[in-house]
Amino acid sequence: MMRQYELVERVQRYKPDANEALLNKAYVYAMQKHGLQKRASGDPYISHPLEVAAILTDMHLDESTIAVALLHDTIEDTTATRAEIDELFGEDIGRLVEGLTKLKRLDLVSKKAKQAENLRKLLLAISDDVRVLLVKLADRLHNMRTLDHMAADKRARISEETMDIYAPLAGRMGMQDMREELEDLSFRHINPEAYETVTKRLAELSGRNEGLVTKIEDELRELLVASGLKDATVKGRQKKPYSVFRKMQSKSLSFEQLSDVYGFRLFVSELADCYRALGIVHTRWRVVPGRFKDYISTPKQNDYRSLHTTIVGPSRQRIELQIRTRRMHEIAEFGIAAHALYKDGVGSDGELLSKESNAYSWLRRTIEQLAEGDNPEEFLEHTKLELFQDQVFCFTPKGKLIALPRGATPIDFAYAVHTDIGDTTVGAKINGRIMPLVTRLSNGDEVEVIRSGVQVPPAAWEEIVVTGKARAAIRRATRMAIRKQYSGLGHRILERTFERAGKTFSKDALKPALFRLGHKDVEDAVAAVGRGELSSLDVVRAVFPDYKDERTTVKPSADQGWFNMQSAQGMMFKLPDAPRTAEQAAAASVQDGTGPGPLPIRGLSGNLPVQFAPAGAVPGDRIVGIMEKGKGITIYPIQASALQRFDDHPESWIDVRWDIDEANKSRFLARVFFNTINEPGTLATVAQAVANLDINIRTLKMGSSRAADFSEIEMEVEVWDVRQLNQLLTQVKDLDCVSSVRRIYD
Repeated sequence: MMRQYELVERVQRYKPDANEALLNKAYVYAMQKHGLQKRASGDPYISHPLEVAAILTDMHLDESTIAVALLHDTIEDTTATRAEIDELFGEDIGRLVEGLTKLKRLDLVSKKAKQAENLRKLLLAISDDVRVLLVKLADRLHNMRTLDHMAADKRARISEETMDIYAPLAGRMGMQDMREELEDLSFRHINPEAYETVTKRLAELSGRNEGLVTKIEDELRELLVASGLKDATVKGRQKKPYSVFRKMQSKSLSFEQLSDVYGFRLFVSELADCYRALGIVHTRWRVVPGRFKDYISTPKQNDYRSLHTTIVGPSRQRIELQIRTRRMHEIAEFGIAAHALYKDGVGSDGELLSKESNAYSWLRRTIEQLAEGDNPEEFLEHTKLELFQDQVFCFTPKGKLIALPRGATPIDFAYAVHTDIGDTTVGAKINGRIMPLVTRLSNGDEVEVIRSGVQVPPAAWEEIVVTGKARAAIRRATRMAIRKQYSGLGHRILERTFERAGKTFSKDALKPALFRLGHKDVEDAVAAVGRGELSSLDVVRAVFPDYKDERTTVKPSADQGWFNMQSAQGMMFKLPDAPRTAEQAAAASVQDGTGPGPLPIRGLSGNLPVQFAPAGAVPGDRIVGIMEKGKGITIYPIQASALQRFDDHPESWIDVRWDIDEANKSRFLARVFFNTINEPGTLATVAQAVANLDINIRTLKMGSSRAADFSEIEMEVEVWDVRQLNQLLTQVKDLDCVSSVRRIYD
């Protein structure tokens, strides 16, 4: 167990002017508060915060963060209070300790919804001060190192949580060494058999190649020194078990097929020396094609910078090389913790730690998405996806670098630039050529987004994109578009209902009545009327409490009351003036001339509150609209027996007529029933008659009739209009193999 003076000495090695009094006071306070508490291993509990502090001193963090590490369990596990810590150590340290206390209570492997909400809290706490994350990761690392003393089920749960959340988060913050250790420790408990097998094979390989790593190090170093890079150092290492296992799984390789179990890092002093060293190595040994990456000119989003190459080097071994400066290596090893600006800067330690970190900016963007999101489970899905994804780096036409997950499309790129750009995207140029929006982007692509001012992102884009930001924005835009259509319909319904009641409708008049209607704003209430969730009469009564349902007769002109909807182009709608049955609606339709038109309607597009009944309707049918809660408007032929269900709900009926568009050639669904003679060739004869009329068969169902000599055929056909459908019924009825034919309305 680390002693008090040892802790102070560790901090003073990298920060000679550290506040020794603060460290001593925090050490003594934690020791007193934890007292005789024991860990599951039987060790004194104080050993845990001391080890967490030691991990953070290896990262060269300031004395305030070390003090927080010493105190991070005091509020949770002892009699210490936030007020007491504020008084002794200051509000800044008290706030961090309390934040860590709340995080400790989170269970990130519980049911999905709870896990999502807890991940939100975790990231929100981290976003306030990055030091919360650093202490939390160090705390998790020490807990994983001592996990053997826990029960088996608890080991598996904590390891799964670490692999899912904490290891990827450490990687996103640029702390690769910590990520690798967390993954290895988790792998050992999640899949112990695989861990044991891979570890055993690595040990055997190391035994066979004893001295090989040293030999390659010496040969590389000698070559660099002879070429003028006298301060260059080379360090070789065997890859970690989980890294090897993951590669075997992702590439479907056996252990014997792995050619890069050993990796070598080459350190130099200056940035220019990185490229000099690369040239020296490539001149001496053959390069493996496609295995060179330059993360110096285009750093990773977590600040990682290095040159990666693979060569066929000494002893004809395939060797992975990482070439970087010593400063780059420090950032690669400690990530965000390497930004030690607090030594010279002005500001709080937390602000200075995060000031120059791209990794921290990723976290900030994630928090922004969290604030915009409606569904915590969506946020969990998107955040996990982005934590685990490798990246590609693309450029705007002006040279701005955009980092995206591997597999990203131009749509993801557009949303990464700005949400408004994503919403109005209609096409993209990749490297100067117009390419489909489903194209997967590659490293170095220059992407130019083509926009339209009237574009609304299709809902189908959600299946194409891979970034959380794009998916959330598309879902939000789709919801808003649908809500706008329902709102437009609701507005017209309310205008007509208020008019029948002898009142004038205005949105301002609704505001005082919102609390009675159970909605927060006017648009929500109007959209609810459009969806059928709120009765228009209830709105009238809420606005005018003394209103009695005595309708005022309105004498409309020939076309008064009819309106079209963008949500159902090709149809005209009229709200009901009086209760009616199906027969009354049909009579009214004939009387006011709103019957069949000679040409087809323009059709319906997706995500709209208007739909056809299952049996369909075709231009020329007399039709009526029924508004149902949660379904919008369903269009029925007036002969449909299903309309009888709505006889007692006159407020649901909406007059509908076909609107004419000669330029459109859309087909419409109808269902037809055939009773045919059961003999070979009957189906082919009927199908040929349908085809001769240029009618498409969408589905077909055939079965035996009650009479053994007959069969029944039910078809869904697509026709231009009712005239073409009647031609089908007439011509098929004349066939010798057809006993009877009729249209199905339900």
